[in-house]
Amino acid sequence: MTLSKQEFRSAMSLFPTGVAIITSEPEGYSAFGMTVNSFTSLSLDPPLVMWNLQKSSDTYKAWHDAETFAVNFLSAGQQELSSQYARKGEHDLEPAVMERGITGCPLLADCLASLECKMHARNEEGDHVIIIGEVVAVLSQPDTAPLVFHNGAYTELK
Repeated sequence: MTLSKQEFRSAMSLFPTGVAIITSEPEGYSAFGMTVNSFTSLSLDPPLVMWNLQKSSDTYKAWHDAETFAVNFLSAGQQELSSQYARKGEHDLEPAVMERGITGCPLLADCLASLECKMHARNEEGDHVIIIGEVVAVLSQPDTAPLVFHNGAYTELK
């Protein structure tokens, strides 16, 4: 039995996820961000998180050089940002949408939460790299509604 990529992708789209933009500014690069929904917490002690980067990503080299990054959980009103930073070649952060965290890493304004991380590990698996970060600081607005993605579209929690 052979599972097609489309069958697998269609099944995975049924799992609702939050939406995040991962941001960084490695030496020699401008501040940039990219939209992901392949994010999860990994460990409480130490506080580790992980996300996945496609090896063919136009940001692959920059992520190879990054020492810090931030995970910005998007709020319901940030769908336009999610769409913008999901597009290939559209990753430069505009100064109006960012601020600096304690590590100097760019953070997006008005997010549900931002986690500042130092790079912990990169593991190549299949056509992706699993990026693991140790969380060193958190900013959050817990009373804000999240941006949610399900079945190929943005949706709201009811």
